[in-house]
Amino acid sequence: MQFIANGPEIPNALLQAHEEGRVVFFCGAGISYPADLPGFKGLVEQIYDLTGTVLTESERYAFDSEQYDATLDLLERRLPGQRLAVRRALAQALKHKLCRKGATDTHAALLRLARSPEDTLRLVTTNFDRMFHAAARRTKQEFHAYTAPMLPIPKNSRWNGLVYLHGILPEEPDDTALNRLVVTSGDFGLAYLTERWAASFVSELFRNYVVCFVGYSINDPVLRYMMDDVSTLFRT
Repeated sequence: MQFIANGPEIPNALLQAHEEGRVVFFCGAGISYPADLPGFKGLVEQIYDLTGTVLTESERYAFDSEQYDATLDLLERRLPGQRLAVRRALAQALKHKLCRKGATDTHAALLRLARSPEDTLRLVTTNFDRMFHAAARRTKQEFHAYTAPMLPIPKNSRWNGLVYLHGILPEEPDDTALNRLVVTSGDFGLAYLTERWAASFVSELFRNYVVCFVGYSINDPVLRYMMDDVSTLFRT
């Protein structure tokens, strides 16, 4: 691990866990800001612009309450073409700008940092973009990608790769792949409450690893769903 003079103070317990291969970095939208990609709020705003619509009263209430997943759920229910219209707009909004300075630097660093002493990669992201793939090509790092809902078991030694917990944008137009993205409150409900495949992954992750969040805000809906699940875990 390389240190930067006057950089952040890192707890000794985290450093020790990292040396033992017990740290998993969990990455959110903030790591893709250098490539001019939006956070959840900005993504919702761009989807409305791209679909040529405006917030209804109920959608405005959800948006102002920072319930961006619920906002998109309401939008999908009333738009012509509904679900796919929103997801195609989402894919258009998440076209990265690799020409920007430092666009993939954080992704490349995380691909190196998230490896165990045995060179096993254990990294998780809730981002849909393909910035990690771009960073891997630039720095000649290879990795296996696990895409929701086909996820590894977070206590299995065979987990070696990057988990796209909420899905990933396809390289080529693919409505089936877009339909699988976890982006609305309905999607989150299935993934964390009904079918629970995302909840099971997160629960096992916290049971077996030290989880370090990178690129999230405290109000991120993703954290809300995960923390609800983790609080249930520690009550049992």
